[in-house]
Amino acid sequence: MPHSASAKKRLRQSIVRRDRNRAIKSEIKTSIRKVLDALSNKDVSAAQELFRTVAKKTDQAASSRTIHRNKAARIKSRLSARILKASQSAAG
Repeated sequence: MPHSASAKKRLRQSIVRRDRNRAIKSEIKTSIRKVLDALSNKDVSAAQELFRTVAKKTDQAASSRTIHRNKAARIKSRLSARILKASQSAAG
């Protein structure tokens, strides 16, 4: 346990930041899961709409450095590739 006043404050700050970061990461994972569920149900239009929210949340998390910007790009790239593949198979 921290003894000095500054160390106590740092502990309080880190707990608040940890909870905030966990909530943001959990939201991202949940929204990714929703996109993948829509794709598994062959609902490409819903997946595209949900993808917009994923892209927004990952960009916001990357800008606040909750996640790395390359991870945000990787998430968006992989999901958009899956959506594109699903839309091509549905059209063809």
